[in-house]
Amino acid sequence: MGMPARGREVTIKRPDEIARMRHAGGILVDVLDAMHQELRAGITTSDLDKFAERMIRDAGAIPSFKGYRGFRSSICASINDEVVHGIPSPRRRLYEGDVVSLDVGCIWQGWHADAARTWSIGPASPVVQELIEATRRGMEAGIAAVLPGNRVGDVGAAIEAVAHQHGYGVVRPFVGHGIGTEMHEEPSVPNYGKPGTGMRIEKGMCFAIEPMFTLGGDDVQLLNDGWTVVTADGSLAAHFENSVAVTDGAAEVLTER
Repeated sequence: MGMPARGREVTIKRPDEIARMRHAGGILVDVLDAMHQELRAGITTSDLDKFAERMIRDAGAIPSFKGYRGFRSSICASINDEVVHGIPSPRRRLYEGDVVSLDVGCIWQGWHADAARTWSIGPASPVVQELIEATRRGMEAGIAAVLPGNRVGDVGAAIEAVAHQHGYGVVRPFVGHGIGTEMHEEPSVPNYGKPGTGMRIEKGMCFAIEPMFTLGGDDVQLLNDGWTVVTADGSLAAHFENSVAVTDGAAEVLTER
């Protein structure tokens, strides 16, 4: 769930704490894989939300989105020009050709994990498929920059470079963040930046890295529901997110199989 950090100050996690986050991340991997299998024309975003909540609770975890600042659901389901924070509804049915971003978080033994994926309903056009793949590559480039001694600006710059290779818009108001006993901890991790700037990354920090790219411009607007963020120009958007832990070497991704 991409928002500027609002929670605790930056914290260094112990190995046993990262292990709990790793377990939470494993639950999300299973949930996202299962939702991907459920994706089809005709299903509603409410169906997906109920499915995800049941899986999370059956795994002994708590949906972290439900009740967060009044959010009523366990997942965010954002369709086409919706960038993030789409509210599941029995009236939002998926159709062939739609692009849907599913964002989900859970808490296990007090520790959070947060992840998102974008998929098309049925085959996507080459233009749409490249947007989806480039957003995933942007996330991977950002994660590759999560190294001890690097800075937060290095992460944002790596993500932004992938978007600019393709001429995609980069959503700026909604960003990655620290994660731990709260979903949004310091620091905020923008999807743009200048190398060598920002907070220095240290072993034991944990982040949610989550680029949002668009086929048009950078600008977004908030709908009247107070949650759903859409592209200002109506262009399609994609969103990927993984939770990661900083280690001695490459960051450990906690929300991939």
